[in-house]
Amino acid sequence: QVQLVESGGGLVQPGGSLRLSCAASGIPFRDYRMGWYRQAPGKQREMVALIYGSGTTAYADSVKGRFIVSRDNAKNTVYLQMGSLKPEDTAVYYCNAIRPGSYNEYWGQGTQVTVSS
Repeated sequence: QVQLVESGGGLVQPGGSLRLSCAASGIPFRDYRMGWYRQAPGKQREMVALIYGSGTTAYADSVKGRFIVSRDNAKNTVYLQMGSLKPEDTAVYYCNAIRPGSYNEYWGQGTQVTVSS
């Protein structure tokens, strides 16, 4: 059974930082591209950051220079370090796992991030 369990969300003031974690189980983690997506109220889900098993990363323009995605293949965990947070970063953040070249794709349950003073 595949599980992606996010943690680390919460309320933070503008300019603050948070680190999200996503622990994966039931998949050969190293073979999966891991990603963070977010969905704000009334908006479509959007990609935030991706990281391949090789460590190659990609970011949405809106978070470049502020967010860093990383992974620990030994712990089957992907992280999203978020800095210089803005109110427009407020959203539910979802962890995603997809095996390139296959239809194997999984989502976590999401964790709320609220940026407000």
